Amino acid sequence: MNLLALETATDCCSVALLTEAGVLEDHRLAPRQHAALILPMIEGLLARAGLARTALDVIAFGRGPGAFTGLRIAAGVAQGLALGLDRPVVAVSTLAAMAQASGHERVLAAFDARLGEVYFGGYMRGDDGLVTAVVADGLAPPGAVALPPAGWRGRGVGPGWAAHGEALHARLGAHVEAVEPDVWPRAGALAQLAAAAHARGEAGSADQALPVYLRDRVTHGG
Repeated sequence: MNLLALETATDCCSVALLTEAGVLEDHRLAPRQHAALILPMIEGLLARAGLARTALDVIAFGRGPGAFTGLRIAAGVAQGLALGLDRPVVAVSTLAAMAQASGHERVLAAFDARLGEVYFGGYMRGDDGLVTAVVADGLAPPGAVALPPAGWRGRGVGPGWAAHGEALHARLGAHVEAVEPDVWPRAGALAQLAAAAHARGEAGSADQALPVYLRDRVTHGG
């Protein structure tokens, strides 16, 4: 299977290609440059792999939560490719992609949602090496995020910990083992989760390539 994964919900523009040979990834911290970068990055990966677009079997994208503009870019490109190629689409949580990219067993993933809020989710890595949600993705002030189960401890990852670390620590207390704010969602990690979702029969049609905003109003710079 040849799977293309796109993740543009944060300041990073990330594209990955999963094939039987492994994963190729182009990951760049490039705020507000996603629209200009994403198509050349896709073509660059396909060229490196020696594949035409028609060789793609599945299109995956980060569904969010995240910046409105970024979410629309990944969803729009995924939908356009899937429609043109008549291929299925897999939508993956951006917070799950960040947790997967962290490499840790238990993760409290957070990034800034502006307006004094964070996008937040808790994840645990299974025996298959893939993360699943322990705390569902949500949007809340850092002092009101949903708590993990009693006794559950994980590592805080993502730029939300840099922006709201004090309030998150006050809320989560003993649930936090350590913090790594420089972890970002990556398309390579998203591709792993998407491949497993596809194998479970969770792919949809191109018209189902829709973002998950968690907020019904556009934020400044979102």
